[in-house]
Parts: sequence; C-alpha cells; structure tokens
Amino acid sequence: MTTDPLLLMGEVDAATSRLLRTAASFDAADLAGASLLPGWTRGHVLAHVARNADGFVNLLTAARTGAALPMYASLDARNADIEAGSSRAPAAHLDDLRRTADLFAAAVAAMPADAWAATVQARKGPWPAALLVWGRLREIEVHHLDLAADYRAADWSETFAHRLLREAASHHAMGQTPPSMVLRLDGSEHEVVIGERVDAPIVAGPAPDLAAWLIGRADGSPLSVTPDGPLPTPPEWI
Repeated sequence: MTTDPLLLMGEVDAATSRLLRTAASFDAADLAGASLLPGWTRGHVLAHVARNADGFVNLLTAARTGAALPMYASLDARNADIEAGSSRAPAAHLDDLRRTADLFAAAVAAMPADAWAATVQARKGPWPAALLVWGRLREIEVHHLDLAADYRAADWSETFAHRLLREAASHHAMGQTPPSMVLRLDGSEHEVVIGERVDAPIVAGPAPDLAAWLIGRADGSPLSVTPDGPLPTPPEWI
C-alpha cells in the first residue's frame, strides 16, 4: 500500500463510507451492545473513531502551522469525551462521524507539500506527519472490525492487510521478549519472521486473517500451524 498521504485519502474515504453504512444500521439497542473491546459498547467505539478524527486534525494542524498542538488535551480528557459520547442517539453518532470525517479531509487538503515532512506529537510519542493518513485509515478499518457487526478482516483490502501485518509484526519484534514465529501468506512464498527463525512455528493463512490475529482481533481459527500445535500468543498490540 502506498505511503503517499494524498493517494491514501481515497482509501480513507472508502473505509469511512463503509463504516458509516454499518453505523447507520444500528439502533439504540445495537449501540448499547458489546464491541470486541473489553468494557466498550459499540457506542464507545463510534465515539472513539470520531474523537480520533479530531485528534488527527490537531496533529495535521500542528504539522501545517508549527504550533505545539497535542493530539488530545490529555488522556483523561480523551477518555471522558469517549464516555460522554458513547450513549448518544444513533442519529447523533452518525452526524458526529460525518462531521469529523469531513474535518479530517479538509485538514489533509490544507496541508502544503513541505508540511508532510514534519514530526508531530501523537498520543504515544513523536510520529511523522506523512503517516497520519495511514494512521487514520488503520483506526477506521480496525475499529470497524471492533463493532462486532457484519464486517470481517476478509473485507479488508489485500494491500491494507499486508501493511497492517508487517506493521504489527515489526511492533511485536521490537518487544522485550518477542515470540518466535514465521508468518507465511497463503499462495505466496512471502514470509514475515518474528523473533528467532530456528525452530519457530510456521503460522500460515490469508493475510487479513494473519493480521487480525496478530493484533488481537481474531482467534486465528482459519490459520494453520506447522508443526502441529497451538497457535503462539501474540503480545498486546498498540
């Protein structure tokens, strides 16, 4: 998948449209139902996606203007905003998602070419501004899965799944005690190695299923392990 933020905006727009269709299908009872994230309802997930857009607008503004603007005022403020927005009516959730998606798109459009070279202060540390559009796409696609609705990892594009898989593998490999495993993509000789290759189990399957399992969004049931045995347990993802 391209790293060009302007080219990626087409993917963001398409992912946003899919998310909005799912959100439009929810009634109040659906929104109060459990998501894949412990302790969060679907309403919490949608409120988070909207507040995430606000946060990314802040980071794009910081990159464009040079202002020391954080993603969120504080972690407590972020959490309070998500909690406050989680129980809104379905129409209010939809309005919030549409409005914040439009604000994000406008902030991307306002970026001059040289601003993409900036480094901004994201929630977990410094981040290249050039990766902000990818970050927004990742948030939309992963949290769409978290809604526990009719959206699966198999609905991700192959290019998105491949990039997410490699990003998650790199994250796990940099941990203090990375689990040793070899990830093999179906129909390909391409492999991703985490930890020590020698004697590591080979986990094989489609890229979307591998990626979803690696980030803790799936149990890995479509995957195979060689030699026979249980799947390794991936570390916690970001």
